[in-house]
Amino acid sequence: MPVVAGRLRDPDINPCLLESDASTRCMDEYNYDKERCSAHFLKYKNCRKFWNSIMIQRRRDGVKPSMPTAAERDIILQAMGKMPY
Repeated sequence: MPVVAGRLRDPDINPCLLESDASTRCMDEYNYDKERCSAHFLKYKNCRKFWNSIMIQRRRDGVKPSMPTAAERDIILQAMGKMPY
């Protein structure tokens, strides 16, 4: 597996891995009919927006690493009580 692809599969680097996989599975399942998978695409897009805003805020606050680890993300989501996307 190429290094870039390996990084995208790393849950510490990609916070939207589940949403990405769901979109890909949907496309495979429905023979690449994008209209039938629009809900998955929207969920992925909202996930990316949410974690990007968290990353920007952490960068502003001087927190390293700017993207929370998978364990930190679980804590953040539990504190919110529901999925924000």
